[in-house]
Amino acid sequence: MAVRYDEIGVSYNQTRKADPYLTKRLIHLLQPVEDGAYLDIGCGTGNYTIEMAKRGYPFIGMDPSIQMLTQAKQKYPKMEWSLGKAENTGIHSGEMDGVVATLTLHHWDNLTEGFLEMERILKPKGKMVIFTSIPEQMKGYWLNHYFPNMMEASCKQMPTYESITDALKSAGFSIGHTEKYFVRPDLEDLFLYSGKQRPHRYLNVEFRQGISSFTMLSNAKEVTQGLKELHEDIVSGKVHDVIDAYDNESGDYLFMVACKS
Repeated sequence: MAVRYDEIGVSYNQTRKADPYLTKRLIHLLQPVEDGAYLDIGCGTGNYTIEMAKRGYPFIGMDPSIQMLTQAKQKYPKMEWSLGKAENTGIHSGEMDGVVATLTLHHWDNLTEGFLEMERILKPKGKMVIFTSIPEQMKGYWLNHYFPNMMEASCKQMPTYESITDALKSAGFSIGHTEKYFVRPDLEDLFLYSGKQRPHRYLNVEFRQGISSFTMLSNAKEVTQGLKELHEDIVSGKVHDVIDAYDNESGDYLFMVACKS
């Protein structure tokens, strides 16, 4: 997975950046302190890591992709960036006060091993804040209408809510809080469903290049056909009917707060 992210890392930062609202929620849920120690696991190019560090919270950004970390270091060289993965961080036991995991769980090699490692490096009562999407939510994306095979593959790679909670509990965590996130029109981090209210975004190749579903899980023929149909529906206005048909209350993404016992 690191190699594949090295491939898309070149253009990743053109469309992906820390969204102000999501940053605010991450900080609110983590409740970091200025003399603490925190890890952003699967930090990518460090967008959220940097924003939280700029607010005075000591963070380490860790990712298995050298390409991603190279960009992170170039943007913010004065903080610590580390090559590593969730299952093997190399951090001393009980060193961290908190962990943030943003849109990364589906890239871990092993969910249970990853949470066991997070539990190991956290201090007693340490907190982990997760931002992810679960298959039940992704099945409600209107993208399924235009890219069904890609979305099926995307759903399959996402851990279910039950698998996440089971793995957390087996690793010694308790679930402290869950919170649905519905994509807002002003979302600045252009991940998979960031075009929920702005379907024209998917017609932009640079936008799609920053999304792993399009770069890693899609079929070129389906994407070409789906984009053609999407463009036609945008012109005719039919896309609004498609979007309305997928309206639901499941949330588009999910915040989860896990606490070490």
